[in-house]
Amino acid sequence: MEVFAEYLNSVDDPLQRERTEYVLSWVGETFPDLVPKIAWNQPMFTDHETFIIAFSVAKQHLSVAPEKAGIHQFADRIVQAGYTHTHQLFRIPWKSPVDFALLQEVIKFNISDKKDCTTFWRQ
Repeated sequence: MEVFAEYLNSVDDPLQRERTEYVLSWVGETFPDLVPKIAWNQPMFTDHETFIIAFSVAKQHLSVAPEKAGIHQFADRIVQAGYTHTHQLFRIPWKSPVDFALLQEVIKFNISDKKDCTTFWRQ
């Protein structure tokens, strides 16, 4: 995705860059109505100008930020997938598989839960 090219080029580790690009492409292909953008130096996807999900590269993991409501809704599934989480994000270690079914459910939840949202973040 062209919108993420500069961000991806800034990722030094080729394996991390490739995996991040794959995840971002997967989101774009799976949810073609979402709008890809860079904000706060993070690749993210929005729907009707409201935040749906963001990603960022860290040394040990790919961070996935679905907002607090997304973490709360899927906390048990996140732990079952072998990931750790905070109140705002969960971490997919570089050496762990990406649970795309979980990622899809999180994104679908945010799209549905925020369908009438008129702000970028949940209030």
